[in-house]
Amino acid sequence: MAFVWLAVFLVPVSGLLPPDHDPYPIDISDPDPPIKNLRMEPERKRLTWDLHGNVSEIMCFINSKAFTKARKRTYCSIPDLSCQATNYSIKVTKGQPFSTWIQYPSQEGNPRAAADNLTCWVHDVDFLTCSWAVGREAPRDVQYNLYLENLDSYEKWPCSQYRADEQGTNVQCRFHNISVLSKDQTRFLVNGTSIGSKIPCSETSDRLAKIEVLAAPNITSRWCNQSYSFMQWQVRSHLNDDFKYELQIQKGMELPYKQEIYKAFLELNNPGTYTVQVRARDATFSHYKPWGPWSVPQHFVCEEGARLPVWLTSLLIALGTLLAMGLVLRFCRFSVMQKLFPPIPHMKDHINGKLQNGRTMTWDPDQDSQEECPVAEVQVLGET
Repeated sequence: MAFVWLAVFLVPVSGLLPPDHDPYPIDISDPDPPIKNLRMEPERKRLTWDLHGNVSEIMCFINSKAFTKARKRTYCSIPDLSCQATNYSIKVTKGQPFSTWIQYPSQEGNPRAAADNLTCWVHDVDFLTCSWAVGREAPRDVQYNLYLENLDSYEKWPCSQYRADEQGTNVQCRFHNISVLSKDQTRFLVNGTSIGSKIPCSETSDRLAKIEVLAAPNITSRWCNQSYSFMQWQVRSHLNDDFKYELQIQKGMELPYKQEIYKAFLELNNPGTYTVQVRARDATFSHYKPWGPWSVPQHFVCEEGARLPVWLTSLLIALGTLLAMGLVLRFCRFSVMQKLFPPIPHMKDHINGKLQNGRTMTWDPDQDSQEECPVAEVQVLGET
């Protein structure tokens, strides 16, 4: 028995501390520790303290994970204060080893009564839905309410539409117009209420663009003939504009195959008969975001004499009409100019026996002229 007690006394003090504590606790016997009055200032989002000793560097920790170095050795900025009880600690990293910690906010109520498995996602272009489960040890009269908070401006939006379970407890929230919400980092916060007990909060945070499930692409145009086929589509989103697409193509009776592309159209040469459908996801976060739903399958029968799409036929007709009208106007203009400005005959050069501009014109002396020029005198000069 004495051996067991001896072993207990020989265990290091750090081994008896909770996991979230630092191996350098405050020396209670020290009448003047280098750091005093560790506290949270929620309005300024600062973990601050009073410095009394000669300390050159201090590191701040959140739940035992290094977060940032202290500024001016007197505070650390905490940009995202959690609504849940969190351990904040500081540690002297240059100087005499020393650390201390606080919990903020104080733990109130049973954590198992809080909303469980809070999950949020954007879908169908305009909608944001969040769902959660009732806490396993929540009282029967518990009720939950959800809020969105912009972590930059701290603007809040309450839930616009709830869905309740059979007991009348809210378990889902839907926002119908995400275009009015913030695209910055957003906190999803669920508070609980009960008459007889306090209910802790639940929260998660993310950017709306990262939790969007893209809607199925909308096919905007398609046509084909024996040698060529074309299909174009569009994906709507208020949050993303860089997409990646996956095509599933089946030619005739062959097995379908998949192809990933970044352009919003498909071109095939000598296509024959085939069926294709397409789905999309955000290219920026494609390493962890799921694909959206498939579009409606498009069936192509690309045979000889296949008709062009209506929009292309209309465009070709319009261009042909404009070209014909241009030719008619050009011909009419040339005819009118000929009548208004008939060609003028030129005199023959008697010296070299050629016309001055090399062109001739038939002259009919019996033809009436619009202007008669009587000759008063003709003088004949001798040839030299």
